[in-house]
Amino acid sequence: MNVHSTPLDSTTEQVSSDEHRIEQFGDENSSLSDDRENDAVELMSPIKNRQNIIWIASYPKSGNTWVRVFVHNLLRELRGETQGSQDINDLGRYAIWEHSYPHYTQILGKAPTRATTEEMAKARPAAQALISRQQQGLSLTKTHLCFGTDYGAPTINLDVTLAAIYIVRNPLDVAISYAHHCSRSIDAIIADMAQPGFRTLPTEKHVGEILGSWSQNVASWMGVASRPVHIMRYEDMLANPHRVFGGLAVFLGLHPTEKQLRDAVEKSSFAELAKQETEQGFKEKPQHSERFFREGRAGQWRETLSTAQVRKVLVDHEPIMQRMNYLAPNAGIQSKRL
Repeated sequence: MNVHSTPLDSTTEQVSSDEHRIEQFGDENSSLSDDRENDAVELMSPIKNRQNIIWIASYPKSGNTWVRVFVHNLLRELRGETQGSQDINDLGRYAIWEHSYPHYTQILGKAPTRATTEEMAKARPAAQALISRQQQGLSLTKTHLCFGTDYGAPTINLDVTLAAIYIVRNPLDVAISYAHHCSRSIDAIIADMAQPGFRTLPTEKHVGEILGSWSQNVASWMGVASRPVHIMRYEDMLANPHRVFGGLAVFLGLHPTEKQLRDAVEKSSFAELAKQETEQGFKEKPQHSERFFREGRAGQWRETLSTAQVRKVLVDHEPIMQRMNYLAPNAGIQSKRL
């Protein structure tokens, strides 16, 4: 993955002080729409309100694909499509990528590779509005964008946004997974994760995304007060998938039976995803990466990172790690004075 670092505008939305946003991971009592029919057809049916994008947002390598697979499997269960698991190479049925070329090509009137970074930033709200118009029902849209402004333009178009799902993962483990994903050193990734305004450069299929630092990315979405944001921790998804994914289902206004939820969770397990990748490959895997679904576990940093690397991550991200309960007494992480 190509990367570049430039500052986000100073008008980036400030972090909310709402601590309840952090404490209610996977809360089964919060719902995007309590009166929505318990029916996948209803969820994806035509709607008049053009605020129809539900963002599936995260810093890279934090569980975004896992969540998209679960949503697909759950909607399949609710539609009565109970045979087999969702094909990992067909995740465009209910969820799309914000940074895919076609949306931007249509808005720019030229190939994104010929556009400047500023032109891309200013085209982003219109590209997202195009995504909204192209979807009859709710649009579940993947992004790694930091929430804020870029060259004076919003990175997230709130005029077409209904809500967001934000997935967060311990940055100590993100550094390892992202390094494997990009075929770069862990030290290089740790440095990138600390860069304010950090952005990826475009590839042959995708426009660049402004991620910000890991802390900046997490804080920006935690601070969104104008739309519902459902926060999920990767570690909780691993430890108690039934509860956490059940909370996500309720947030989306879906109320599956226990069997439907259990089957959707099982069909979305890391073992199932890794099995599919082994058998048929995964088109979202970078060419230079050995595997996309590599280990899928928490706490890899204990075996892999040096003391100096752990210290660097803590120095860079301790406040947000504290807010996300990654520095709790039972987390096994000491202070930055390590």
